[in-house]
Amino acid sequence: MSRLVETICLKDGKLLNIFYHNKRFNETRKILFDRKDFLNLKEVVKIEDKYSCGTYKVRVIYTSEIEEIEFLPYNFQQKKTLKILHCDEIEYSFKYEDRTKLDSLFKNRGECDDILIVKNGFITDSHSANVVFFDGKKWITPSTPLLKGTKRQYLIDNGIIREEELKLKDLRFFKGFYLVNAFFDLKPEFYNPITNIREYYA
Repeated sequence: MSRLVETICLKDGKLLNIFYHNKRFNETRKILFDRKDFLNLKEVVKIEDKYSCGTYKVRVIYTSEIEEIEFLPYNFQQKKTLKILHCDEIEYSFKYEDRTKLDSLFKNRGECDDILIVKNGFITDSHSANVVFFDGKKWITPSTPLLKGTKRQYLIDNGIIREEELKLKDLRFFKGFYLVNAFFDLKPEFYNPITNIREYYA
């Protein structure tokens, strides 16, 4: 089995959205390894002074136990355009370190910045983020994600977005979209018009 990874945004010395990272991390350990103990990532991740300013990507790599913790510089890359790709075989319900299939799909993005994966006719995720659509009033996320992201869950729990089953034909009802993950949020700078999903609107 591939190792798993929990990727956390460290901003100015603070681990963001840590409640949801703890929840997913410990639920995964329980489901896959029958571990019933609770590990608090806020206590496990030791933040040195050199990481007290700026934004970093913290990667907690684990199986039944934590095997490695990495601190990596965060290089912001805006994702504005998506290419639709169909793949019914892809499975990524747990955040595995091995992303071979996702990376293979990503290589087929052409001139677009990212991909929008459709599985069994339903919209799922991009290469490394959940997607949220905006119809002018409401924010809707597909109820069929490949991976239930921590930021996605936070937004659902706080009533900011809601889940619905979405197929490609439903895109015509939306004006724009956001990609959300540990580093991307529903902020104006992350908004993209729906026409940026190029294959569907070619």
